[in-house]
Formats: sequence, structure tokens, C-alpha cells
Amino acid sequence: MIYVENKDLVIPGQILADDEYYSGRGTFKDNGKVCSSLIGLVSLRNKKIRVIPLKSKYVPKKGDVVIGKINDVRFSMWDVDINSPYSGILPAFEVFGREKKELNKVYDVGDVLFLRVVDVDEIKKAKLGLKGRGMGKFKGGIIVDIAPTKVPRLIGKKGSMINMIKDKTKCKIVVGQNGLVWVKGDEDMEQLTKNIIHLIEAEAHTSGLTNKIKNKLYLAIDGELPPEEAPEEQEEEFVLEKPKLQNFKEELEQEEREAEEKEAEEEEEEEKGDKPNIAKVIQELKRKNKSKDNTLSYGDNSNNSFILNKK
Repeated sequence: MIYVENKDLVIPGQILADDEYYSGRGTFKDNGKVCSSLIGLVSLRNKKIRVIPLKSKYVPKKGDVVIGKINDVRFSMWDVDINSPYSGILPAFEVFGREKKELNKVYDVGDVLFLRVVDVDEIKKAKLGLKGRGMGKFKGGIIVDIAPTKVPRLIGKKGSMINMIKDKTKCKIVVGQNGLVWVKGDEDMEQLTKNIIHLIEAEAHTSGLTNKIKNKLYLAIDGELPPEEAPEEQEEEFVLEKPKLQNFKEELEQEEREAEEKEAEEEEEEEKGDKPNIAKVIQELKRKNKSKDNTLSYGDNSNNSFILNKK
């Protein structure tokens, strides 16, 4: 038997279901009962029950894309705040290899960067890097801080939510998996986008959120509601899941793959263009040598082969 419904808000110790249900993340079993171990929202998948925390800290994972702020400049690395209890470091060799430069002339305290988590050690310290399209220092704009667990809701199904906000506000928006969001555009639009992002964070558990956000954007920018959509175009119910940010990562990786493929094709074309035509070379040698010393002569005509004879 289950005592709660999907998306219900629960508190630590609250009984969620009987033993016939499996205990997932954010829950524990006590005397045959599945109970919540934190404050959060219920997530049901068949017979497995989980609780998604309302607030959580970012735990770095290899391959994540994050936004970080330079806290300190050391001899061979930068200390980076990645919105986590765990520290982040950007080694100098990840930026300019073995070349020696003054680090603070490249990135200084207060600079905000878009980075990738290269590795995570046993104490969760994240080694960061800048390899990847679009990685580097942000110029201008504002940073909006949200709970990392709400990042998938901000992105939306197939990027529907974030793309709608970008299209309507004309702002550039980059979302880090660590819950930091960079926004750059007209000053009024930056503030509107910030408010919209915080609204999504606060109401991530509610249904019909995409349409609600669309209405607010149109009212704020156009002064009127958007035209009604056909029923089949209405938003499908969104289910909160673990923040993988797959769409965003796949987009970056796809861009990198396309760039590599294009570069390989260009190299192949260059190689084809540089490859000599043997028949043409021989004909050219024949023409030149006939006028000089007749060193090019025909051999046995039966096999149509060319022979180069040296005097």
C-alpha cells in the first residue's frame, strides 16, 4: 500500500509506502515501511519510490559542464568556486600547456568561467578544464543561482523551456549543471529572465509550468497573452528526475564531433589535391627530356611499361 502520490511534498521520517514498494534515493526502510529521509517531492516509478530534495548542493562528476568563479590565483593553478561544498581547481597546464605565463594576466580573482569537470578525486575535489567549444571566460551579463536539482526543469523537455526564454527575451543563456546560470542581454531582459528562472525553481514540481511561464513572458514583453495553441501542442506532464543535463552536454559534444569531422574532411581534400597524378608526371618528364638528352625511352611494348634510363 502507498500513502502518498507522485509529486507530494514530504518531510523526514514520513511513511510513504509499505514493504511491497522498493526504497530509492532519499528514502529508507523501517519495520517494513518505506520512509522519507529528507524534505522533498515524491517520485514514483512502478514499485520504486524516491524523494527528490527541494534543496541540495552540487556534487561534481567527471564530464559535467559547470560555471565557476575564480577565488584565488596560485603559482600553478586557479582556485574556482563551483557552487559546491567541494573545491575546484583549474591547473595552468589545462589553459596553456607547458608555456609559462603570469596566471593573473589570463584569469584573475572574480572572473567567471564556463568549464568542464576533467576529473574528480577521492575527496571530491574537481579538476577543471577548458577543452570544448564555448568554454572560457564570460564577459558581462549576470549570474543566477538555482538548486542543481531544478536544472532539468529549467532546460525542459528537449530544451523547450530554456529555448522559449531565449527566443522571447533575446538573451544569451548558459546553464551549468552546478546550478549557476549565465544571462546576458538587455538590462531589463536580464532582470526579467532572472525572475523567470527563480519562478521555475520555485514551481518546478507543478504541472503546466511551461504554459504559465510563456504567459508571463508575453504579458511582460508584449502586454498581452500569446495566441492559444492546439490541444496536441500543449505541454506534456513533466516528471522531476535526476539532473543529468543531457541535452546541454550532447549539444556541446555534437558540436565538437561535427567540428572534428569537418576538419578531417578538409584534411582529406587537401591530401587528394596534393597527390601527384603519375601519368601526368611521366608525360611531363617525357616532354622535357625529349628536348634535352632523350633519357626517357620506351621499353618492351608488349607490357606498355615506361623505363627511366640514366646515362
